[in-house]
Amino acid sequence: MRIFIDCDPGHDDVLAILLALAHPEKFTMQGITTVAGNSTVRHVTDNILKVLDHIGVSIPVAMGCARPIRREPEPQPAAHGESGMDGPSLPEARTKADARHAVTFLHEEILRQDAPVTIVALAPMTNLAILLETYPAVRERIERICMMGGSLRGGNILPRSEFNVYHDPEAAKVVFGSGIPIVMSGLEVCAEAKTMLRAFEPLKSGGRVSRLVYELMNYYSGYARARGWDYTNVFDAVPVAQMLAPELFSGSKYRVEIETEGDLCRGMTVATPCDGAESKGCVTILEHADGARFSALMLDALRILDAAQPD
Repeated sequence: MRIFIDCDPGHDDVLAILLALAHPEKFTMQGITTVAGNSTVRHVTDNILKVLDHIGVSIPVAMGCARPIRREPEPQPAAHGESGMDGPSLPEARTKADARHAVTFLHEEILRQDAPVTIVALAPMTNLAILLETYPAVRERIERICMMGGSLRGGNILPRSEFNVYHDPEAAKVVFGSGIPIVMSGLEVCAEAKTMLRAFEPLKSGGRVSRLVYELMNYYSGYARARGWDYTNVFDAVPVAQMLAPELFSGSKYRVEIETEGDLCRGMTVATPCDGAESKGCVTILEHADGARFSALMLDALRILDAAQPD
């Protein structure tokens, strides 16, 4: 499966990318694009370049939009720190980002492929919306979009809104209305695909990749520890895990509209169950996950990558 990952690294974005990298038999990663979200677009681009250098992996990275379509960016230092990936102390990246803007990169690289691709969207969807509106012919070359964002009932930035959609609801509206098949990993399935904090402790004596993840999660899980939780949600790893092991997840078809206005519901994903006889235009929303097996899949990926990397 040929994939492009659009992201805003971000601790959990990094784990999603590592999970994909551990399974080259399943995924061929054609590129990573970045967008403003967890932090500024420059910070998140620097973050992923540092990680790729640290683990010795070469993947094209293209920096994208610095702000949402209509709004000012709203970084989230409470969860991710000022850099968007506080915790590890990594040297400045030797590798540079691709000279092309992420939208141009996606357009050119998707059209270069001899088969349709999958977009893994782990961030506000500004890059993707501009891609689809600027180059509408590219829609035929995208088999599906597997995304982390939205919710059926709750919120993590407003009472009924999830951050990625809230940050650029106009972009989300374009993507959800594009007609491209979408698999949505919202807050509900991410809540079930949780990892116990104690599972990360052995990583500090593991290999090069495991130790990096220990440092990432030691910082990231501070948000959970401050609230007395003994687990944390690795949100962005969920879409990749579902593509890798779909038997661990279940969901249903919904029609989804995006609310773009309102102090209480900006970014709300308004989902209505689809009529079973007519599913065209419907979104597959994941609702349930086998949390224990999800965690095992993610942690096993780190062991695979440790074995492949010199310490």
